[in-house]
Amino acid sequence: MLTDLTTNRSGTHHTTCAASPRRTHDDAPDTAALFARLAELADGPERDAVRDELVTAWLPMAHRIAGRFRDRGEAVEDLRQVAALGLVKAVDRFDPGRGAFESYAVPTITGEVKRHFRDRMWALRVPRRVQELRNRVRVARRELTQHPGTPEPGVADLAARTGLTEEEVATGLEALDSFSTLSLDAETATGEDGWSLADMLGSTDSSYDVVVDREAVKQGLRRLPERERAILYMRFFEDMTQSRIADRLGISQMHVSRLISRSCARVRAEALGRPEGRRALTSPTVPV
Repeated sequence: MLTDLTTNRSGTHHTTCAASPRRTHDDAPDTAALFARLAELADGPERDAVRDELVTAWLPMAHRIAGRFRDRGEAVEDLRQVAALGLVKAVDRFDPGRGAFESYAVPTITGEVKRHFRDRMWALRVPRRVQELRNRVRVARRELTQHPGTPEPGVADLAARTGLTEEEVATGLEALDSFSTLSLDAETATGEDGWSLADMLGSTDSSYDVVVDREAVKQGLRRLPERERAILYMRFFEDMTQSRIADRLGISQMHVSRLISRSCARVRAEALGRPEGRRALTSPTVPV
């Protein structure tokens, strides 16, 4: 900017400003000639050199865009790497005949960083629809609370702002707090107790499996012949050996073993809904 200070008759200073052309940002170099040259070159070392020169020239702009996303759970260096990747894509796809490079590169790089957050930064895989709801709700809440003293908007306010239903807003609000996970080793309270989140979680009770199994075989056991029910009761409830059962019933131990195997197979088949189990349990028992 050129400034001319002159003094008028009243002794006061008069300022004349001649504004020179200004770029939008200081990190926007003049690379129109390089892009025109890049478009004319065929694949080869010379083209690669021009391409590298363009990327290097615009890298500060990519770093500036990456800085907008700091303090969101990702390291700045990683964000700069992602922005640099977006810059390379912008350089490769840019058509010099369609305007200024900055107008094309800024949304390209910004979109690359946003995709990184969308696809890589969620601790759990969240459907894209939920991610979009989260972003719309986040932007609307920021817009509604940008003035100091503005109360926190409710679900109805956010729905009116975004055009979403209240149910969709509720889903987006839940996703706002689901971007990262909490370690199971995290302490739930301060003090000497040192309880962690894992200590507060329940565990599977194996007794429930026993209840399910007993209910599943109950009908099959009732349909067994009386002698076979008695053998199973002595074996599995009174914990008697096959030899003692054989002595009590006056049969051989081998006979007891076959009866136990056959009875268990029948009850198992019926519990699993197999037709052969029902036929076996309803058919008369043939002495062995």
